[in-house]
This record gives sequence, C-alpha cells and structure tokens, in this order.
Amino acid sequence: MAKTSVKNTIRKLRFAHGEMTQQQLAEEVGVTRQTIVAIEKEKYSPSLEVAFKIAIALDEPFAAVFSYDAVK
Repeated sequence: MAKTSVKNTIRKLRFAHGEMTQQQLAEEVGVTRQTIVAIEKEKYSPSLEVAFKIAIALDEPFAAVFSYDAVK
C-alpha cells in the first residue's frame, strides 16, 4: 500500500497528550484501532470528518495534526 500525500503528527501528539493509545484515540473518534494505525503510518487518508475528529480528540488545531504535500 502506497503512502499518501497527507502527512500527520498523530503519533507525536498522542504521546504529548498523556500517552494516549491508538485504541483510546480510535474510541474517541469512532473508528477502529487499525484505522488509526493506517492513518498514522500515512497509508490511508482519513475522511475530512474523521480528520477533524482526530484533531478535536487531540485538542489541537487541524493544521497542527495534518498537512498536505502537493505532488507536482
């Protein structure tokens, strides 16, 4: 599975946020742990709704969690 152009800082922010586990984040967001794993590893781009839910769960601005590397 190829990496996406959507980059994220989820892993770093989880640990800064009281060492939140992938499972805890998944439960807060309403997705599976496997989905969080795939997003963290940049193998899957979340829907806009899920991306916003992740940012809210981590109590961070959207732009602090996600960025986009435009391929030209």
